[in-house]
Amino acid sequence: MRTNPDSKTQTQTIVLPKRSISVGGILLQIFLIIVAIIQVYPLIWLAFFSLKDNSEIFGGGVLGFPKQFLWSNYSRALSEGHVFSYFLNSVFVTTVSIVLVLILSSMTGYAITRMKWKLSNATMTMILLGMMVPIHAALLPLFMVLKNLSLLNSYWALIIPYVAFGIPMGVFIIGSFFKGIPRELEEAAVIDGCGVYKTFLLIVLPLVKSAIATVAIFTFLSCWNELMFAVTFINDIKFQTLTVGMMSMVGTYITQWGIIGAGLMITTIPTVGIYLLLNKQVQNSMIAGAIKG
Repeated sequence: MRTNPDSKTQTQTIVLPKRSISVGGILLQIFLIIVAIIQVYPLIWLAFFSLKDNSEIFGGGVLGFPKQFLWSNYSRALSEGHVFSYFLNSVFVTTVSIVLVLILSSMTGYAITRMKWKLSNATMTMILLGMMVPIHAALLPLFMVLKNLSLLNSYWALIIPYVAFGIPMGVFIIGSFFKGIPRELEEAAVIDGCGVYKTFLLIVLPLVKSAIATVAIFTFLSCWNELMFAVTFINDIKFQTLTVGMMSMVGTYITQWGIIGAGLMITTIPTVGIYLLLNKQVQNSMIAGAIKG
């Protein structure tokens, strides 16, 4: 009795290629792990530092685990050190600055890159020259202008300079993304009855979300960590931000370093949170910029 070979059940074994582990790859992984530890360790050290008192810090335990976790440092920093008030001021000033920078930069970048008018290139050049002006060079003129306008010791004394110095970078980044958008999209929107503002808001602006996130992060970092303008234009404790508040917590005769560490930790948490929320958008904008370049 013969068996038909076609009727036999044939099993196929899929052999996956083996991944070869090279010595160079292992060394690269070890190097990246070491770099990651070096980058994260300062944040971990600050967290431990904020839970210690002066006796432990100056007693040789500045680098290790705290012997006793002093969570009261955070409550004392928020109440006695006025960190909560400084935090709210920084949040307000930074939020308003980011919103104004995004609105003005996106509208200016759209008008310069997508509309045809005679002085568009000259206007773009003039705006980008603002990136070359150092903060220290504008400190005295800004102080005189704000003094004559009676804006010293107010939120606007910080918001106006922050927005002015944030617009050139915002126009540069968002405008470069506007240039890569096909004009056929705008033409189709116009045929469908969209005006300039509707085309800008509903068609063009959603396509540059990664650029907007990048500008938002850069503006946040520059406003949140800024000290020179804040310490020069603001003397009233009611309007002081976190950077000035942290500096004022250093006493003349005695300084509670654990409480200052708690305040610095509170200052650092929003920066880490903003980056974790928007890091994908920043990576996408960097990749898109590299492809366009």
